Amino acid sequence: MSLMSASECTTTAAATATPAAPSTPTVSAPGAATVAHDSPWRTPLELTLLGAIWGGSFLFMRVAAADFGPFPLVEARLGLGALVLLPLLWAARAQFTPALWLRIAGIAAINSVIPFALFAWAAERAPAGIGAITNAMTVMFTALVAFLFFGERIGPRRLIGLVGGFVGVAILASGKTAGESVWPAALAGTAASLCYGFGLNFVRRYLTGYPSGAVAAANLVSGTVMLAPLAIYNWPHHPIAAASWASALLLGVLCTGVAFVFYYRLIARVGAPRTSTVTYLIPLFGVIWAWLILGEPLTLTMALAGALILAGVALSQSRARR
Repeated sequence: MSLMSASECTTTAAATATPAAPSTPTVSAPGAATVAHDSPWRTPLELTLLGAIWGGSFLFMRVAAADFGPFPLVEARLGLGALVLLPLLWAARAQFTPALWLRIAGIAAINSVIPFALFAWAAERAPAGIGAITNAMTVMFTALVAFLFFGERIGPRRLIGLVGGFVGVAILASGKTAGESVWPAALAGTAASLCYGFGLNFVRRYLTGYPSGAVAAANLVSGTVMLAPLAIYNWPHHPIAAASWASALLLGVLCTGVAFVFYYRLIARVGAPRTSTVTYLIPLFGVIWAWLILGEPLTLTMALAGALILAGVALSQSRARR
C-alpha cells in the first residue's frame, strides 16, 4: 500500500497508485491502470506469494515485538527495507527536491511510522491474526477518507461494506485469547489501518508522477530518520534472542523491501485494481502462519470478524474491478 506496510501495508496502495510504464511505475491517479499481457498462472501465483509474504509480517512482529519493543522493531524494519530499495531511489534522485522530501516525510509519518508502531504494539499483546485481520480495513478506510475529506463518492455498496467491516472489528474486539481480551490490539490495528487510509489518499494526491519504487524508498528513509531518536532511547538493554533478530531481519528485508519491489512490478504489469486483490490474502496467510508456526488458534470471533471485514473489502473494491 503505500508505501504500504507489509505490512504492511499497507496493502491497498494498488488502489491509489498506478504505473506510467512497466519499467518505471509512477504514482498516478486511479483509473489509469495498465494491464499487460500476462500468463494465466503467473499473476495468481505472484499475488499468492505476495499475500503470503505480507501475511508473514504479522508473524514476525509477534515473535520480535516482545524482545525489541515497538519503536526499535519498527526502526529495524524501516532501515532494512530502505536498504533494499535504495537503488531505486538513487536512480531517480534528481527528481527529489528538498520540498518533495519534506512532503514525503510528512506522509511517511502517517503512512509508515505510526501504523507500523501500532501494529508492533498490538503484536506484543495479541495473536498475530488480530493484526492481520484488522489490516484488511485499509481498503475501506481509504474509501472513507476520500469521501469525507476529498469529496469522492462512496456509493451504497461501499457504504454497506464499511458498515460490515466496522461490525467485524467490533466482533473481533469482543474476543478473548487465553482468557485475555484482545480489544486493545484490535483497536490499535484498526487505528493503524485508518492511518493507511489517510496516507494512501495523500500519496495519491501529493506524490503523483514520481517513480513509485523511489517514493517508497524515500518514505522508508524518512521514517528511519524520524524514528531514530525514539528507537535509540527505547533500545532494549537485555539480550535479544536469535529468533527475534531473524524475525526483524525478515520483516525489514523480505516483508518490506523485497515485497515492495515485487508489489510495484505487479502494478506495472497487470494494473492497480488487479494487484489490490492481494488484500484478501493477507489476513488468510496471517492466520495460517500464526497457526502453523506459533500454534495460535483461530477463534470463532476471529473467523466471523475476518469474514465480515473481507466481505466489506469485496464490496468496497467492487467499483475498481468493473
